Amino acid sequence: MKNARNQHRTDYAKELIKIVQTTKDREELKKKIAAYHERDIANAIVESDKTVRKCIYDILDIADIAEIFSYIEEEPGKYLEEMPIEQAAKVVSNMDSDDAMDLFEELNEEDKYKLLKRLDKEAKEDVQKLLSYEEDQIGSCMTNNYIVVRNDVTIREAMSTLVKQAGEHDNIQTLYVIDENGIFAGAIDLKDLIIAREHDNLQDIISSSYPYVYEHEKISECMEILTDYEEDSIPVLTQDKKIAGILTSSDIVELVDDEMGDDYAKLAGLTEEEDLNEPTIVSMKKRLPWLIALLFLGMAVSSVVGMFESIVAVLPIVICFQSLVLDMAGNVGTQSLAVTIRVLMDENLSGKKKIALLFKEMKIGFLNGASLAIMALVFLGVYIHLFKHYAWIFSFLISGCVGISLIVAMVISSLVGTIIPMFFHKINIDPAVASGPLITTINDLVAVITYYGLSGLVLIQLFHI
Repeated sequence: MKNARNQHRTDYAKELIKIVQTTKDREELKKKIAAYHERDIANAIVESDKTVRKCIYDILDIADIAEIFSYIEEEPGKYLEEMPIEQAAKVVSNMDSDDAMDLFEELNEEDKYKLLKRLDKEAKEDVQKLLSYEEDQIGSCMTNNYIVVRNDVTIREAMSTLVKQAGEHDNIQTLYVIDENGIFAGAIDLKDLIIAREHDNLQDIISSSYPYVYEHEKISECMEILTDYEEDSIPVLTQDKKIAGILTSSDIVELVDDEMGDDYAKLAGLTEEEDLNEPTIVSMKKRLPWLIALLFLGMAVSSVVGMFESIVAVLPIVICFQSLVLDMAGNVGTQSLAVTIRVLMDENLSGKKKIALLFKEMKIGFLNGASLAIMALVFLGVYIHLFKHYAWIFSFLISGCVGISLIVAMVISSLVGTIIPMFFHKINIDPAVASGPLITTINDLVAVITYYGLSGLVLIQLFHI
């Protein structure tokens, strides 16, 4: 379905390019382009050559171009640089502040300075304000495109305020309310304002417990509130509870998507999500520190394996099933890690609930391990007898040893996969960064000791296979 949709958009982009190339009358061309959605026009800009793009820039109004540029995701600055600097400044001045900020991040320092000088006063203040935040702070993503009303006005006055502000701000689904001191006092759903009677009390339709975030909060710390409340926008407040801006639904989706991508990268031992256009040397530097640490941890695991050389020498068949035990232990540890990190997003998680989670994960590890152990006992026993030509009793002793190792390794892996991210969270280290590679190595170590230890004790010393 996704590929079909993408193909559909590509066809629209090709149609637009053909229209621009074949239509000579300016007014007719403008009318034809206006019939397409801004995203399709943005795709046409990306896929066309410079001549077509220049024609689109010349034919459309500044406000339309600004809306189109908000949909260009990859290197919008590259296309902005094709315009005269004065036109580019007008385009940026007409964009929402968060979209303008995204575009500014694509420019080099010289172009950024030239453009910033030519922005209108309001746009310049908005962009400079966003540039003052750290890139991991929620304020760096907000927009000033919102409607605000006082809490002491009538329904008629609130409607009048909406109409006046809607000319500049089109995010009208939710109206934000302030008191006489400019302090955030709640929000009003547009639908509630529309159906309210003229003589109704405005206070009756204000949601005073509306969710909000603070401008200097870390984006990662706001994920829970952004995802739990399914609002079309959420206000961003200053420390004295005045509205600094808002996050729209598209901003929230983008933030959640970026955060999930970063967490996925962190689970792989990276510092952040890599970009497809990122230079090879930069990607290498991100990965190398963890790989070096894992190299030395891997040496520790290898040295432990070396301690069991005598067991492999006496009973070589045990080495055939080492990867099976290691892989299952690693898979279980990763599952427990993913569940634990998701649960730790709840800042109100009590110690009792953490202990309950720990025992639940160990119980799941035991039950899954027992199920797999039974399957390993039967299928590996038959396999060893038929293909390795061991007697039935010895075949099932070996497969039984593998099964018991699976149970022990999976229970301990569940424990490790739960308790390590909890520990890192407790000492204020991001568990997604530190836990993944460490858990994998610890689980390998546990699985190796469990499997070869049981093999030596049960198969060689006890039954003398």
